Amino acid sequence: MNLTRFLRLSAHLQLLPLLESGEETLVGGQAVMEGVMMRAPHSYCVAVRKPDGNLVTAQQPIARMSEKYPFLKFPILRGIGTLGQAMTLGAKALHFSANAALSEVEEAPELTSRMMFGAVAFSVLMMIVVFKFLPLFLATQLGHLVPQLSSRFATNMTDGVIRMLILLVYMFLLSQMKDIRRVFQFHGAEHKVVFNYESRQPVTVENAQKFTTFHPRCGTSFILVVFAIAMIVYAFLPVDNFWLKFAVRIALLLPISGLSYEVIRFAAKRQGTLMGALTAPGLWLQRITTKPPDDSQAAVAIHALEGAMELEAKQGGELVIA
Repeated sequence: MNLTRFLRLSAHLQLLPLLESGEETLVGGQAVMEGVMMRAPHSYCVAVRKPDGNLVTAQQPIARMSEKYPFLKFPILRGIGTLGQAMTLGAKALHFSANAALSEVEEAPELTSRMMFGAVAFSVLMMIVVFKFLPLFLATQLGHLVPQLSSRFATNMTDGVIRMLILLVYMFLLSQMKDIRRVFQFHGAEHKVVFNYESRQPVTVENAQKFTTFHPRCGTSFILVVFAIAMIVYAFLPVDNFWLKFAVRIALLLPISGLSYEVIRFAAKRQGTLMGALTAPGLWLQRITTKPPDDSQAAVAIHALEGAMELEAKQGGELVIA
């Protein structure tokens, strides 16, 4: 795999937490390269439009994490389990879409599991460096230069603000890339089709295009809540050593993610209330991470949803509409 393709794949992998949406009892999805992955509680389907215009799909039954591991039914733990499964399925869907969307264009060899693992490892490392190490390092250095920002509380709050700014700049810069912009269009298509499905209207391109691209259960909203909760938690940690602070941030990543999942899950069901306002910043940021799709992109999302629903029905699954 050449360097350009590796970096492009890594960029897509780093976007997974921002593009993923849904939970165990609801329909959700995720944008991938030239396509959409849709999932139901017991199935998922990824649909990708190849360079020649044909649609290819991959379907697979899945088990709820809480069914496989009953202890994951409890709050916070269920969030960790659901998010872990979502990231795994997302990486698998991206692997499929990369081979379908890029191989013919670039005449490159098929992306193997080993190549995918390398890209995932690189992406995780980059995310830790960019969103954990770098903000803490800059906040610490700023504290040395500005005495008013040198206290434990001030340093941790500054760290959180820098992390938010890095995210915004990072998202904006990625959105300027042509292929990432297309992913954001497929992200918008996924949201429109999910809204169409939840409205109980017939799921068609015409109906889907009537809905907004901003969805409260989007991974974009989730990431902002993670950052906000992390800022509060880190500010009160009784730790002063730089490397210990860094280690604690890594250790608390999963618990904070689980807590954030519960907050988003609760707030998404209470739109129009004070609690529902917690999703507002994520909806604002979706102006970057979602773009209006064209009809062909909406059709791909519908095809993915139909594949997931067909497989769900064969397994006797029942859906709960939010």
